[in-house]
Amino acid sequence: MLSKCAGLALSGGIKQGIRNVSLPAVTVVSVARQHRLYSNGRHQENKSFVMNSFLGQMETSELFPYPEVLNEEQRETMNVLVGPTTKFFAEVNDAARNDSEERVPPEIMNDLKELGAFGLQVPTEMNGVGLINTQYARLVEIVGGFDLGIGICLGAHQSIGFKGILLFGTDEQKAKYLPQVATGEKIAAFCLTEPSSGSDASSIRSRAVLSDDGKHYILNGSKIWISNGGIADVFTVFAQTPVKDPKSGEMKDKISAFVVERGFGGVKSGPPEKKMGIKASNTAEVHFEDVKVPVENLLGSEGEGFKVAMNILNNGRFGMAAALSGTMKKLIERAVEHATTRVQFGSKLEVFGVVQEKIARMALLQYATESMAYLLSGNMDKGSTEFQLEAAISKIYSSEAAWEVADECIQLYGGMGFMSECGLERILRDLRIFRIFEGSNDILRLFVSLTGLQYAGTKLRELQKDLKGMNLGVIMAEGVKRTKRMVGVKTVPSISNETHAKLAVPADQLSQLVGDFGAACEQLLVKYRKDIIHEQFLLKRLADASMDLYGMAAVLTRASRSLSRGVPSAQHELVLTTAFCQQASSRAHRNLASLTAGKDLSIDRSMASIAKDVLGNGGVVTTHPLDL
Repeated sequence: MLSKCAGLALSGGIKQGIRNVSLPAVTVVSVARQHRLYSNGRHQENKSFVMNSFLGQMETSELFPYPEVLNEEQRETMNVLVGPTTKFFAEVNDAARNDSEERVPPEIMNDLKELGAFGLQVPTEMNGVGLINTQYARLVEIVGGFDLGIGICLGAHQSIGFKGILLFGTDEQKAKYLPQVATGEKIAAFCLTEPSSGSDASSIRSRAVLSDDGKHYILNGSKIWISNGGIADVFTVFAQTPVKDPKSGEMKDKISAFVVERGFGGVKSGPPEKKMGIKASNTAEVHFEDVKVPVENLLGSEGEGFKVAMNILNNGRFGMAAALSGTMKKLIERAVEHATTRVQFGSKLEVFGVVQEKIARMALLQYATESMAYLLSGNMDKGSTEFQLEAAISKIYSSEAAWEVADECIQLYGGMGFMSECGLERILRDLRIFRIFEGSNDILRLFVSLTGLQYAGTKLRELQKDLKGMNLGVIMAEGVKRTKRMVGVKTVPSISNETHAKLAVPADQLSQLVGDFGAACEQLLVKYRKDIIHEQFLLKRLADASMDLYGMAAVLTRASRSLSRGVPSAQHELVLTTAFCQQASSRAHRNLASLTAGKDLSIDRSMASIAKDVLGNGGVVTTHPLDL
C-alpha cells in the first residue's frame, strides 16, 4: 500500500518543493561560512550522530556501545593520578584565597608543574604525561570540581594555548616548544580576539607581512581578553597575511597562524583585567609591535589560520564539558549536605517536594553532561574526525547546565548561599564566562543549525538530481518515507536492539524524534531555501531540539552499558535516563512544532518588532505608569 502511494507523495508539493531547494554550499553567517567541512558535490559519508539527524537518519556507529578506550596500562595510570590530584585540590589548593588574591600563588604553580599538570597530553618523550583525551577529561573533571580559576589557567595553556602545535606543528616546532610548555617552564596563550572581532573571528585586523629578505613575518596588532596573556612566554597568534589567490593571481588577505615568543621582542602585555569571575586566572591585553616572527614559526599553511583556530577550539571543547560535570558533581554534594541537615518547619529540607525537584533536576543535568563529555572524548580517542557538532552541543549544554545547578544550589541555601563565606557565589561568578568564551553559546547554536542544514541541503540537492534523472529506486524510497510521515508511521528504524531492553520506550522516543527532526529540517529548507540563514528565531529552536536529541542518545548508550554490566548505579541510571528522555523528547517536539505553528511564528514577529522599537528608541519605549 505504501509503495502505491509513493508516487503520489512525490508528485505534488513535496516533489516541487524539493526541486526548489537552493541552499548555498557555504552559508554567509560567520561561523558556518568559514567551516568548509563538506564538498560542494555529493555529500561525504559522515558517522556523526548529530549531523545525520539533520537528514532524519539514525547513525549509531559512534553511539553504541558506549566508548571503552582505556587499556589496562592507561587505567593504571589514572589510578595513580586521580588520587594525588584530588588530594592536592582538596587539601593544598585554596580556591577562595586564589579568588581573593586574583592570582594563582607561585607555590601552587610550582606544585602544579611538579604534578605534570601543564603537559597532560604532551607525549612522554617530550616531557609530558602523554594522556589521551578520555584520561585528560577525567583529570580536568577533578579540577572543575574544586577551582575553575586554576582550570582556566591550565586550560588556556594546553587546551588551546599550545594545542595548535600538537595538531599542526612541524616536527621541528614540536621538538622546540613542547618540552618547554609541558613542564610549565614556559606558559602558553591563545591570541585570537581583538577589539573589533569577537564572535566574528574573520574580521581580525592584526597583520603579519613577510619581510623583504623573506626570513621573517613582521607582526603588528593587539589582542584582548587573553587568558594567561600577562604571564605567557609562547603565544599562538592569528593575523591577516597577504596570500596570492591560486586562481586569479591576486593578493588577498587571509588569516594565518604563528607561534610567537615573548623573547622575540615587541611583545607587551597590559595589566591584569578586573573580572567578574575566574579571578585567579590571568587575563590581559597583548600587543605586538613590529615583532619579527621567523618564517619557520608559521603554524600550518599560509592563509589557513582560521582552520587552525577552529580546529583548536573544536578539539578543546570536550574538556569544558568534563570540567563542568565535575563542578556540578561538587555542587550537588553541597546541595545534598544542606538538604539532609537543614531543618525548617520542623522537618529536614529533603522531605519537601520543591527541594526534591531541584535535587533531581541537578542530577539529570549532571548525568547528561557527563555522558556527553565521555561519549565525545571516547569517540575522539577512537579516531572520530567529524565531531564538531557534538563538541559544540557539549559546550553549550554543559555551560548552561552548570549555571542552572549553581543557581539552584544557592537557592537551596537561601541567604546563606548569598554570602561569600559559603563559597557558592564564587562558583556562580566563575561559571558565567563559560557561556561566552571559546565560542559564545548564541553563535554556536547557529553553527549547529546551519552546519547541519548545510549537510541536509547537500543531500536534498542530490535528491534533485536523482529526480531529474528518474532514479526510480531513490524516488520510491523517498516516496515511501514521505507517505509514512503523512499517515503517522515512524520513518526511522527502532534502536531497541542496540539499547538495553529496559530502555525500549526512551529508545523508541529517540527514533521517532530523529525522524520528526529530519522532516522539520527539510521543511525549513524547502520553505526558506537560502534565506534560512536569516531566520535566527527558528535556528535557535532547531539547535535546542538538536541538543535534546544528542542528550537523549548520550544517556541511552551510557545507561544501556551500565544495565548490561549490572553496575551498582544501574537502576538509578535507568530512572535518570527514562526521566531525561521524557523531558527532552517533550521539549524537542515543542520546539519542532513551533517552527511551523502560526501562533509561534506570530510571536517571533512580535518579538522582532518589540526589539526594533526598543533599539530605535535607545531603551525602553513605554511611558512611565505615573507619568512622572
